[in-house]
Amino acid sequence: MNELVTGDAVVLGLRPAKLPSRALAVVIDLVVVWAAYIVVSIVLTIATDSLDTAAVAALAVASFLLIPVGVPIAVETLSHGRSLGKLACGLRVVRDDGGPIRFRHALVRGAMGVVELLMSFGVIACVASLVSARGRRVGDLFAGTLVVRERVPTDRGRPVPPPPPWLVGRFSELDLSSVPDDLWLAVRQYLTRMGQLDAGVGWSMSQRLADDLAARTGVPLPPGVPPAAYLAAVVNERQARDSRRAFGSAAAAAATVGPVGGPAPVARPPQPPPHVVGQPDAVPRDAPQDVTAPPASGFAPPA
Repeated sequence: MNELVTGDAVVLGLRPAKLPSRALAVVIDLVVVWAAYIVVSIVLTIATDSLDTAAVAALAVASFLLIPVGVPIAVETLSHGRSLGKLACGLRVVRDDGGPIRFRHALVRGAMGVVELLMSFGVIACVASLVSARGRRVGDLFAGTLVVRERVPTDRGRPVPPPPPWLVGRFSELDLSSVPDDLWLAVRQYLTRMGQLDAGVGWSMSQRLADDLAARTGVPLPPGVPPAAYLAAVVNERQARDSRRAFGSAAAAAATVGPVGGPAPVARPPQPPPHVVGQPDAVPRDAPQDVTAPPASGFAPPA
């Protein structure tokens, strides 16, 4: 990541393109340009067979300036820094402040490219890119431009863990219309990352989010239900409602029963979480235990 500061004191995080991707983009552009140049040269040779040597030489120079030099300049100007090769590699030429390039930037890059890429067979451009911290060639230095990556790989979103089976469908009557989107986002982020949090921090975050969610729905947190399990059950209920609205009741049932072909979850009474050192028990430890207690769900408070 490379930080650039614009004229409005805004810090931009840009990813400069590396030499391999830039080289591949240049190769693609050169193959297309030189193929067009060869075709045009053959056509001109056939069409100007009756002209004298001076006229043929003038047309040859004009075609060289027009196609290998002029066409890349025009393409970068009209596409705001995206030639065919850069489009294929997910690159773009931008100004040093992150803005789109103009004709003068493309003209300087194209003029220097004749020396860097054509006359030296790319040696000067490769050396300059390796020496530069941002991977810029000499044309970029003179033009005040930078080649950046547009397609940046991102991590796949982690799925929200399912709630315990004995909580599935328990909150079907809950009113979720007053829950804001930022609270849903905070709950989803906690559920997908709760395994990476410290035990005490995770417990306090789940308790705070559960209290906020209960305040929005108007129904207090059921006694004996771990906060993380409560959050997962409410998120699962919202997903089931969204599935019913989008695909009908069959899709919602498939989203809540679990694996295809598996038995439907059986509703069971909630059980108190295990005792946590330093926190009072929701149910007395000597209270009679239900022999039909559900299996461990993974959402119990940290021990």
